[in-house]
Amino acid sequence: MNSTSSAPVALVTGTSTGIGLETAVALARGGWDVVATVRDVSRADRLRDAAAAAGVSLDIRALDVTDGAASAALVEQVVGDRGRLDALVNNAGAAALGTAETMGIDRIRAAMEVNFFGVVQLTQAALPALRASRGRVVTVSSVGGIVGQPFNDAYCAAKFAVEGFMESLHPVAAAQGVSVIVVEPGAVASEFVANATEGRDAALADAGPYAPQLAAYLERTAGAFAAAQQPADVAAVIERVLTEAEPPFRVQTSDAARAFVGIKLSDLDGSAVTGATAGWVA
Repeated sequence: MNSTSSAPVALVTGTSTGIGLETAVALARGGWDVVATVRDVSRADRLRDAAAAAGVSLDIRALDVTDGAASAALVEQVVGDRGRLDALVNNAGAAALGTAETMGIDRIRAAMEVNFFGVVQLTQAALPALRASRGRVVTVSSVGGIVGQPFNDAYCAAKFAVEGFMESLHPVAAAQGVSVIVVEPGAVASEFVANATEGRDAALADAGPYAPQLAAYLERTAGAFAAAQQPADVAAVIERVLTEAEPPFRVQTSDAARAFVGIKLSDLDGSAVTGATAGWVA
């Protein structure tokens, strides 16, 4: 394929389920030329079915975002095929349930690789094309990128890093005509949540002295996700910030997320956050 695209081109990662799937389909429905990546294309049937049901087509590609060379090669292929890239949506990520003493450094490093370094590498690869198109980088962060949460030590550390990276990049990229946005969902009803709590019994068995606190956290989390936001609602926010004239840097996807993040952003000494999260493990 060596033709240029007249439609705006978006590269969306982590599209096999949940927010990524809904975002890829919503953008295609809105007239975007969407390159949707999944780590394993053999597990893309749900994405293909959703696209077919919506009457849209997607260019589904394999990508492990922890492979920097693969990320760079994919961006080069997309720009070579389409002649442009207008948006990068960094959505791929992975949960990492556990606390520092019991997790082991390898699991912590793995969480940083997919949730932080994967985002950095793909953003670096995409920036030359986005400068040319005056495009946008939208990164799916989390309320956990603002508020540190019990038994999410590594996950929140990675999301904090993403937020710091993107906030620092924002004014520099803006000077080159590139908009940088972070999207912060709260609880979302998706397989990400199921993956986060998969192996609950094994996690409790491995928690050692922290088992009572982990049990309390898991019970609290189950209640919070009973009223979780739908992935399609988050996708609608992503589509909006890709198209509105002057998007903000930071946007939450629900009233609950705004209220939760607001605690931290007005908490100069940290007591409001740590006082709230202490109750999660009591």
